[in-house]
Amino acid sequence: MAEHRKISATLVAGQEEGSYVFKIDGYSRSKALLKTEEYVTCAPFSSGGHRWYLNFYLNGRWFTRYTSVGLFLDSAEAEDVKGKFTLSVLDKNGEPAVPSVSYTDPVRILRSETAFHAGFVKMAGLEESVHVKDDCLTIMCVITVMKDIPMSEETTVDRFVVVPPSNLHQHLGDLLKSEDAADVTFQVGERRFYAHRAVLAARSSVFKAGLLGAMKENSAGSIIEIRDMEADVFKSLLNFIYTDSVPHALQIASNNRKSLRDVVMAGHLLVAADMYDIARLKLICEKKLCNHIDSDMVATTLTLAEQHGFHDLKDACLRFLASPSNLEAMMASDGFAHLKSSCPSVLKELIVRILPADLKVAKDLIMIM
Repeated sequence: MAEHRKISATLVAGQEEGSYVFKIDGYSRSKALLKTEEYVTCAPFSSGGHRWYLNFYLNGRWFTRYTSVGLFLDSAEAEDVKGKFTLSVLDKNGEPAVPSVSYTDPVRILRSETAFHAGFVKMAGLEESVHVKDDCLTIMCVITVMKDIPMSEETTVDRFVVVPPSNLHQHLGDLLKSEDAADVTFQVGERRFYAHRAVLAARSSVFKAGLLGAMKENSAGSIIEIRDMEADVFKSLLNFIYTDSVPHALQIASNNRKSLRDVVMAGHLLVAADMYDIARLKLICEKKLCNHIDSDMVATTLTLAEQHGFHDLKDACLRFLASPSNLEAMMASDGFAHLKSSCPSVLKELIVRILPADLKVAKDLIMIM
């Protein structure tokens, strides 16, 4: 008669292990009644969320010199299970016996209704050992099921491994501030800035051509003077190159008169980003300016857009000026005179836009004047 009792079932990092003990009382009688290929079975047990059972071939299966054991996954609907099992004869103290009376099957895929048979132990050695005590054979089976870490609201990878956000921008920003290993110097007005050729070249095709190209020898060891740019603008440009972060000057607050100074800064930085081919910064500046068009600044912004070819910004200004009240206020602003003298063609476009659609001939005439 075979009976079983559960010893333990534990879950540890990525696997669940269940240990079970089976006792076959009346071992000699059971062996005498069973033929080769016949077996005594145990009741199903659970491990790793699955049901299992074992067949004990006391007179062997295939190899008649060995007592064999077959392991079955007792579930027709179960998916393939990755795991391993160990069988051990227990000694009189309830501990696994020497390796000669134990067996470990390597990790493999265990499938439903498929048995894995082990030539467990030589029958002669088993019967002659002290482990068949009082005609009772005690065997322990350990099944280890490899578990995937569940991805759910209750248990996620984040509970075990927390990956912090990237801080590359902080390290590069610190490098810029510390000036460690700086190998290029810029003179902007009365201020000097120290930077790193490799970083600048990686972020700007213009810097790459100037610092690593044909001008490399001329710039080596010398101070590069930056004209037509304010020091604060160049500082913000360098900061973006190293950290990819938007300068504080671009944090424009709507309905805040003080932010007009920041709008001017955004315009200067847009020109600088265009000059050094820093595409993302150009788009950020252009978007900020598009979101802060008013009657006081629109003439200056439109001039900037026309002179540097910022088409989206220009279109936003023209749409704003399609309103007669906005147009009238713009003509009274300080920037209108500069717009009229430096960009007369854009005024033609503006007039064409505000004329009624049926005046096509008038529009065409204005554009060719």
